[in-house]
Amino acid sequence: MSAGSERPAAAAAPGAVPAPRASRVELRLSCRHLLDRDPLTKSDPSVLLLLRSQNQWVQVDRTEVVQSSLHPVFSKVFTLDYYFEEVQKLRFEVYDTRGPSDLGYQDDDFLGGMECTLGQEGRSRVRGGGHTEGCQIVAQKKVTRALLLKFGRNAGKSTITVTAEDISGNNGYVELSFRARKLDDKDLFSKSDPFLELYRVNDDGSEQLVYRTEVVKDNLSPVWEPFKVSLNNLCSCEETRPLKCLVWDHDSRGKHDFIGEFSTTFEEMQKAFGEDQAQWDCVNAKYRQRKRNYKNSGVVILADLKSYRVHSFLDYIMGGCQIHFTVAIDFTASNGDPRNSCSLHYINPFQPNEYLQALVAVGEICQDYDSDKRFSALGFGARIPPKYEVSHDFAINFNPGGGGGKGIQGVVEAYRNCLPRVQLYGPTNVAPVISKVARMAAAEESSGEASQYYILLVLTDGVVTDMADTREAIVRASYLPMSIIIVGVGNADFTDMQTLDGDEGILRSPRGEPALRDIVQFVPFRELKSASPAALAKCVLAEVPRQVVEYFSYRELPPRGLGTHTYDAGP
Repeated sequence: MSAGSERPAAAAAPGAVPAPRASRVELRLSCRHLLDRDPLTKSDPSVLLLLRSQNQWVQVDRTEVVQSSLHPVFSKVFTLDYYFEEVQKLRFEVYDTRGPSDLGYQDDDFLGGMECTLGQEGRSRVRGGGHTEGCQIVAQKKVTRALLLKFGRNAGKSTITVTAEDISGNNGYVELSFRARKLDDKDLFSKSDPFLELYRVNDDGSEQLVYRTEVVKDNLSPVWEPFKVSLNNLCSCEETRPLKCLVWDHDSRGKHDFIGEFSTTFEEMQKAFGEDQAQWDCVNAKYRQRKRNYKNSGVVILADLKSYRVHSFLDYIMGGCQIHFTVAIDFTASNGDPRNSCSLHYINPFQPNEYLQALVAVGEICQDYDSDKRFSALGFGARIPPKYEVSHDFAINFNPGGGGGKGIQGVVEAYRNCLPRVQLYGPTNVAPVISKVARMAAAEESSGEASQYYILLVLTDGVVTDMADTREAIVRASYLPMSIIIVGVGNADFTDMQTLDGDEGILRSPRGEPALRDIVQFVPFRELKSASPAALAKCVLAEVPRQVVEYFSYRELPPRGLGTHTYDAGP
């Protein structure tokens, strides 16, 4: 695997409580003079990125494997959130890869590691001993450090270079697809195995690898897979910046044969594609000098170009997107008799209970994004009048049309009036309220506009009883304009609730179907009891802006009043 087939992916820094997002940073990697662990060929290196979180190293991402190379330049770009106020410790580990890079690295040979900080200065321990002093990627923009083996020993002359680029505010990306025709044949007994590399030319004349396609075997007219890159990565958001495309015949020993190259700009690409003339002669300068009638070594064609603006949460809000807020309150018997001061539902005239604290803190933020400020308020797990049958999705104001009143105070009043009229019972079934809100979200989905988004706040004192049905409902809801926030009230063991929060991995339904998006945020209220209402709301709502943008991006819906620039290939 010489060329990286993996697509660049964003990796968010893990953490218990999300901090304000200050910047996003792209990291590019290259190595020199790596140790050679293969007896017959050269090492096949890849780099593992780890981040220090809660006193342990957590794997964030991994580059592609560059086959048979001691001086690899990696195509994969790591994207990290950079928090100015935090010390974010990173570790880069280089391995000679024995198998597919997605199968883990336990059987790979360790070629060396390096530790540093993303931003603030810190003393980072080196793998096996020693320290790195003042190694701050963002501050220095480009860092080259020696790779160390266990116990701080140098890995020969091996080095790793990490280049950082701030991409905050650069909110566009492009999808490109190339093919070629009649490339030169470099192989004696078969046809060439071509791959393409795309470079941008920096201000100092140096060339930065943007993307490396996969290898197409035994084909002089290859069609390479489409790929996506940010505008920042492609051309530093300058459409006239020079770009270079190089085409190679892949060699399994790393000695690739040069076929040809051409130069262009993103501006030229767009214009030529729009005029159906997006093709370039692939030229080998040596052949042109030596051969009188030399024309080219093939032709490279831009088969497809799509250019998108990545919109922000604020773009959608300013475009008129309304956030509809629904609260679902746990009325099961485990909360205790509301007349007893030990009950989680006890109404203390001097101090709001935990249900009210969480409801008001989150609701007061959400109501600012809802023009009519009429909230739906549901209850579950109680026997309700007039027949006192158990219900898991009743309106707490007992109006069949739902609703809890005008604004967050209307919900508070409905909650207070509801308590003496219901009998706390059980079990703790959450799937019905999720499905009820999902039906409202599904009705709005057909509008084809980024006009409505739904937030369901579930307040509960224990682990849900219908976990399988809840997982199924969440997976279905992940395809809808909807987010779910679960606040655990009281001192119960909420360990099982973490499975609903996609932070530990992709949530799957009982049938194995994965959620399209991570739409659940779980917060134990006891961990934020002493926090201010603003801090509580900030933690609970931290993931919502990202979830809103992810959904409308998945549906390819721009904010109302704004558009995307999309160029599709002709038939």
